[in-house]
Amino acid sequence: MEIFDTVLKFTIIDVIDVILVALLLYYVYKLVKGTVAINIFIGIVIIYVIWKVTQALQMQLLSNILGGFMTAGMFALIVVFQQEIRKFLLMIGSTNFASRKKFLKQLSFLKTEANIETDVDVIISACNKMGSTKTGALIVFERSNSLDFLVNTGDEMNIKVTQPIIESIFFKNSPLHDGAIIINNNVVVATRVILPVSNEKKLPQRFGLRHRAAVGVTERTDALALTVSEETGQISYFKNGEFVMFKDTVELMEQIKMDLA
Repeated sequence: MEIFDTVLKFTIIDVIDVILVALLLYYVYKLVKGTVAINIFIGIVIIYVIWKVTQALQMQLLSNILGGFMTAGMFALIVVFQQEIRKFLLMIGSTNFASRKKFLKQLSFLKTEANIETDVDVIISACNKMGSTKTGALIVFERSNSLDFLVNTGDEMNIKVTQPIIESIFFKNSPLHDGAIIINNNVVVATRVILPVSNEKKLPQRFGLRHRAAVGVTERTDALALTVSEETGQISYFKNGEFVMFKDTVELMEQIKMDLA
């Protein structure tokens, strides 16, 4: 009868509460899935369960030790999961901002020259050309999050995106070919940019430093990244710290255009 009474008292607020908790757990799982963090998270859950059991059994000594660990563990969690926490907050902030951005773009009187669409077709054509000659390249597309902190590591530019420009920047004898370029609103805003490198151990062995840098920048920001392998000439696409599969360059173009919209 008590359970039945509890069910009857279940209000719309309780339903919303359950849905929000489910969404929170889903995002946490999505962030730690396939990383070492998932094992750490499971370990913390196990310790928490043991702590509650020792409290129930009135095992004072062990309970106090585990209780102290759980208290201090909150600070340790911030250190251990700092990248995941940053990515989680970034995901929430970027999602809200992106929604507002799309809404503003629909208002014709608010459209300005600042909202120039990036010429993805030209960039992919340049990547195909560089791939055929096995010219390495690393291209980053800025989205909602500002990449000024990365622009400052390279040379600031203000060059309209064209195929010859992209190819000339990454030409092996060019003084600008080292590092990455950042593109925003169809403009190359920086060259020779130094990107944060991912320490993820589960990346395929075929991924070199250029690919790890692409993973690193897309882990820490909502940027997109394209790489052209210097060894194989293969084009790779990265988003949210993950390698995105595609059938051909046509599908790749459509995917990037959709992600930049």
